[in-house]
Parts: sequence; C-alpha cells; structure tokens
Amino acid sequence: MFGIIDGIKLGAGIIAGLAIYHLYAVTIGYPSAAREARAGYVLVAEKTAAEARAAEMERQYTAATQATEEHRKRLAAAEASEQAARDTLEIEIQSYELQLSEKNRACAVTAADRDWLLKH
Repeated sequence: MFGIIDGIKLGAGIIAGLAIYHLYAVTIGYPSAAREARAGYVLVAEKTAAEARAAEMERQYTAATQATEEHRKRLAAAEASEQAARDTLEIEIQSYELQLSEKNRACAVTAADRDWLLKH
C-alpha cells in the first residue's frame, strides 16, 4: 500500500514541516521563550510600580510630617507673641494706674473696660 515513494514523500513533508517551524521559531522567537520573557517582564514591571508607589507614599509622609512640624512652630510662635502682647498691655495698664495714683487721681477703668482692652 505504501510504497517507497510514499515513504519518501512522507519523510520530505515531515522534514519540510520541521524546517518551516524552525525558521518560524528562529525569526519570530520560540513561543515558550517569549512567554517566559513576558512573565519575567510583568514581574519586573509590577515590582518597579510597587517601588514607585512606596517611594511616593514615603515622600508624601515626609512632606506631611514637615508641614505639621512647621505648623506647630508657627502656632507656638503665634501663642508666644500673643502672650507677650498681653503681658505688655498688662504692664502698660499697671504703669498708667501707677501714674494716676502718684498724682492722687483715681482710674475709672472698670473690669469690663480692662477686658475690652485685653481683647482689642
């Protein structure tokens, strides 16, 4: 049924098929190698993206910490300035009252007036 010519044709077809597959694999690339390369690339890309996200979160945390510390310093300076202004006003009031008492005059400043002066 199968003759020698048929066997040669069959062998030539197999060799031609292998040759075509080999040319495909060499020019395009082995599919398994391409899959492995893509899988490795995906892992590297995911790792790089995760590192970038971590670096950005660290940068934001550092910036927030610095902003909070700067706000605390400004708040402390504002409170100290306000306290110094209150102390200066208190000293001026006492000085004025002393001047009036030295001249034997009474100060008509009430507690409400004093509170108004302290607030303004």
